[in-house]
Amino acid sequence: MDETEVRRRVSEARVARLATVTADGTAHVVPCCFAVEGDTILTAVDGKPKSTTALKRLANIEAHPGVSLVVDHYEDDWDRLWWVRVDGRARIVRSGPERERALDALAAKYPQYQEVRPPGAVIVVEDLTWRSWP
Repeated sequence: MDETEVRRRVSEARVARLATVTADGTAHVVPCCFAVEGDTILTAVDGKPKSTTALKRLANIEAHPGVSLVVDHYEDDWDRLWWVRVDGRARIVRSGPERERALDALAAKYPQYQEVRPPGAVIVVEDLTWRSWP
C-alpha cells in the first residue's frame, strides 16, 4: 500500500488498538476510538463505563511515551486482509485549547462524542512512523 492509501484506511477505521508499555515492561493493549489530524493521532478517555478516568494507559504513557496503534481488516478471503501499525510518541493533554480541538476532531468522526464529550484526558500521538501489510 502506498502512504496515501495507508492514511486513508486508518482515517476511515472506526476502532484501533492502542499499545503502551507498563512499568514492568509488558505490553498493555486496549481498543480505542481515534481521529487522524494531519501528522497526529488523537484519542480520549471517554465516558464509557470505567472505574476511574485515571487509566493505566495514561500512567504508561507518562512513564514510557512510545506507543503503537494498530488498525486492521479481516475477511475470510485472505486476499483482502490488511493491517497498519502507527508507532509514535504520546503525550497527555488534560485541559486547554489543544484538548478542545482534539475533542472537536473526535466529535467530527463519532456522533456519540457530539452528544457527550469525553470527560477525560486526550492522548496526542506525534512523530508517527507508518508500517503496513500488504
